[in-house]
Amino acid sequence: MHSHPQVQKSPETYPLHFLPSPLPQPNSNPSFMTGTRRPGPMMDSRRRRQLFWSYAPDWIVTIGLAAIFIGLSNVPGFKRDFSLQDQTLYHPFAVHERVPDWALYIICGVAPLTLQPIINLLSVRSWWDLHNSVLGLALSLSMTGVITQFVKMTVGRPRPDLIARCIPAAGAVDPPYGLATVTICTQTNKAMLKDGWMSFPSGHSSLSFAGLGFLAFYLSGKLHLFDHRGCAPKAWLALTPLSGAALVAISRTMDYRHHATDVLAGSLLGIIVAYFSYRQYYPSLASEHCQKPYSPRIKNRGEILPMHRRSQSNLPTDPLTADGDRYTDERLSEEFQELANETVPRDEDGHEIEMPKNDRVPSPTSRDLMV
Repeated sequence: MHSHPQVQKSPETYPLHFLPSPLPQPNSNPSFMTGTRRPGPMMDSRRRRQLFWSYAPDWIVTIGLAAIFIGLSNVPGFKRDFSLQDQTLYHPFAVHERVPDWALYIICGVAPLTLQPIINLLSVRSWWDLHNSVLGLALSLSMTGVITQFVKMTVGRPRPDLIARCIPAAGAVDPPYGLATVTICTQTNKAMLKDGWMSFPSGHSSLSFAGLGFLAFYLSGKLHLFDHRGCAPKAWLALTPLSGAALVAISRTMDYRHHATDVLAGSLLGIIVAYFSYRQYYPSLASEHCQKPYSPRIKNRGEILPMHRRSQSNLPTDPLTADGDRYTDERLSEEFQELANETVPRDEDGHEIEMPKNDRVPSPTSRDLMV
């Protein structure tokens, strides 16, 4: 009988069947190898504790500065000598101020605390961004308040309405070879008299620019004000808080509470401290990621083997792998993965890590490797 030659079938025509392996699998057995497990509730709670304690010093310093600011208001300051011939000190005492103290606290504190969550909700919708904005605002106000109060006490410049506060004794004149002192005053209200030498710098001006100035920087970052596109409505919207601060500062000269130089110095102090506080938690307004806060001050520790999904990290970019992207050096929970995507990565020194868009080299695909 003639036998036909058997045709050997290609292995590709048979389906592949995976045989069960006695070895433990990483996805089914948490003890596959030390450090290869997914982070559970214990690991997430540990990272939350690290996150809390990493920013505890900031809150302690901020609260401490606020306490110092309140305490300095009860310390008697220096009272500079003055001349009864100085006409700049003869302005009337304004009983009703245009912006009293309670209104100032609403303008510089309550208003930003109300508007920043709204801006957050309309833009990034991030709890971490909200935390950083509140912390930065509190730091700006407390630091400005301490500096302002300390300078007021040590300089002791007379206010424009000092003579109306002092009520000099009848027939009081300047000494033949000198200036008048507080001893010629007959004012019985000690607090009112003490406040007569607290002119430089203007506290209303510094605090209003510290609070509304921080709000202006925060709003500018969310609007990408310096994105080189020249949008006038964005600029006017970002300058609105500064306009409110300027009106508060101008009102101090209208009430004859401060000299013009007091207002200018206070405004400059407030805006500088506001920008300093803003940059502690946010990148430059010229940054591509200016709408995002800096990433948390906790490091990703390498606790599992590199068999996890791709995500943003502080690791250096490798243009030949992962499509030029970065990997985390531990598997993050969804909560911390979302946090990483909402923040700007920083290196160990705290500097922003630039993430170029167009300079990435695509990784070779399977088609490229098949020759």
